[in-house]
Amino acid sequence: MAKKSTPVLSRANLWSLEEYAKRRPTFRPEVIAHKKNRTVHLGNHLALQFEDEMTVRYQIQEMLRFEAEDESTANERDGVQGELDAYLPLIPDGSNLKATMMLEYSDETERKRQLAQLIGIEDRVWIQVEGSSKLYSIADEDQDRENDYKASSVHFLRFELTKEMKAALKYGVGLAVGVDHPRYKAAINPIPQTVRNALVADLK
Repeated sequence: MAKKSTPVLSRANLWSLEEYAKRRPTFRPEVIAHKKNRTVHLGNHLALQFEDEMTVRYQIQEMLRFEAEDESTANERDGVQGELDAYLPLIPDGSNLKATMMLEYSDETERKRQLAQLIGIEDRVWIQVEGSSKLYSIADEDQDRENDYKASSVHFLRFELTKEMKAALKYGVGLAVGVDHPRYKAAINPIPQTVRNALVADLK
């Protein structure tokens, strides 16, 4: 029997605010544990959070929870559709890996200084299936997040794999991840097996 595919999130299968309030005490720790095997740190200041349906559901439900507590937020129905439109594109569709890239600097002055030097870094993040060439990210398809003066601290990345790359990963080869911006270089080769396995599960 064919494995049943995980349903894509929709208004119909999101939890209501009341239902999420009941589920949150157990769901939140599950998501935090789940994210550990989907996160790659490149150097001290760049993190990639590889998204899937669970991480996106959590983000949407948390945003709706926050908006419900904000009296200035529009009605719930409009809020739901807005969050779905914003976050559903982050769910991989079987032929790719998708990630939220975060540039993290605790000191605000240092963060501004570094972002001014890291313009274009989102286009220099790569993954590499063992035996294949580096595959660079397709960044920020939703909108342009930087300007001529500084990079954004958050970017959305997509890595579109070939059939050969997918087959090789499913066979068991290693996966490397890195960034080669002139001002920021780091790589992990290979990434931990637990992370690799979690990402391979996104491929159909």
